[in-house]
Parts: sequence; C-alpha cells; structure tokens
Amino acid sequence: MSDLERAATAIRTGRLVVYPTETVYGLATNALDPEAVERVFEVKRRDRAKPISLAVPSVPAALEYVRASDRERQFMARFLPGPVTVLCRRREDVPDVLTAGTDRVGIRVPDHDLALRLCERAETPITATSANVSGRGSVRRPADLDPEVREAVAVVLEAGETAGTESTVVDVASGTIHRRGALADEIEAWFGAH
Repeated sequence: MSDLERAATAIRTGRLVVYPTETVYGLATNALDPEAVERVFEVKRRDRAKPISLAVPSVPAALEYVRASDRERQFMARFLPGPVTVLCRRREDVPDVLTAGTDRVGIRVPDHDLALRLCERAETPITATSANVSGRGSVRRPADLDPEVREAVAVVLEAGETAGTESTVVDVASGTIHRRGALADEIEAWFGAH
C-alpha cells in the first residue's frame, strides 16, 4: 500500500496525517468526524474558540458542504485551487467543533498535487490547519515537525520543502481579508472590481 493510500485510510478511520500544501504542511483528519477534529485541537493545543478550515479536491466538492452566494462562487472560480481560505456559510453536516460553533467554515482547495490526491482518496473533507503546535512556527519541511505532532500522526506524506507563505483568509460576503497571506494584493484588487 502506498503512503497516499495509508494516509487516506488513516483519515477515513479518524486518525491524523501530516500532508504538504502549496503553503505549509497541514494536519489532516476527517473534518466531518467530531472526535477526530477534537484530536486535532488536542495535538495542536489549539484554542477551541478558533475554528479549523476544511480542504476538498475541487470547488464543486466544496459546494456540497457550504451554501455559497453567486459572488462567493465567482471568487472561488477565480482563486481556487490556490493558497486562499474562503469563509462560507456551512451546511448541517459540518460539525460545530470544526467551526467553533459559528455558522461559517473556511474552505481550502489546495493548489498542490499530493494534497488534492489525498483529498480525493480520503473521500471526505479533511481538516486544513497547519501541522504545528499553536504558537509555534508553521512547518515547511517534515524534519521540522514538532515531536508532539510527529508522535500523534499515523502517516507523514513528504514532498520536500513547501513555499511557506500562509493562505489568505477571506470573507467574500463582507469583502474582508482576515489574514493576509499569498495573493492578498490580487484578492484586494478583485474585491475592488467586483
């Protein structure tokens, strides 16, 4: 069995996986499994009030889990796949623990071949959060993983060093950039034009 298949199987069974994206290494599990998502918070020592995004292999896949306005759909068509997290109204099957009880969830469609293949093989949305203990630096190389993270995961999918620029977090409905990262200037220009 390939590392990719082992990782997809681990995610389907609620275990954790480290995977590369076009930004930094991420920590994945089944984003629709509240117990699995809870483990992500534990391993990262992340504040439960801070939501976690989910990653899917395509925009059509994202629309199965969010209710997107026409403007949000236009934005996704322009910027996804890419280093952008789009906040949208979640559908009922997205668990409260993932969104910290809010009605919105961050959507990622990573612009990275291995990450997209993992999303497809997992057959479920996966968590999209950096593979580090909260408050520590994001990880660009598997060798830099925190020991606590490495010990907690079933599989580390390695793909060399990542670019390192975090995704830009965007609320298209209000035209707000919550976190500036990759493509932030292009996104601002898009907001100005739409």
